[in-house]
Amino acid sequence: MPTDLAIDDVLLEKALAIGGHRTKRETVNEALKEYITRRKCLGSLRAFGTIDFDPKYDHKRARKKSDPSRHHGPLYRVPVEASRF
Repeated sequence: MPTDLAIDDVLLEKALAIGGHRTKRETVNEALKEYITRRKCLGSLRAFGTIDFDPKYDHKRARKKSDPSRHHGPLYRVPVEASRF
């Protein structure tokens, strides 16, 4: 979708240099992605401290009640020869 924008040339040149992108389009798209990510993080930070904590909650007890068939052991095994290093 073509869009005409009046972007500060100095800011755009600095962003091009710092970001290492080849085109202005890549630079602006990356900047928008970073802006969105940062705003989402700020929203999460605003929620910090607003969620009630239950002091009686026992995470270890909850783990014991979990389905044992879900645990399949390690995802990989280290060969005996390699474990000596």
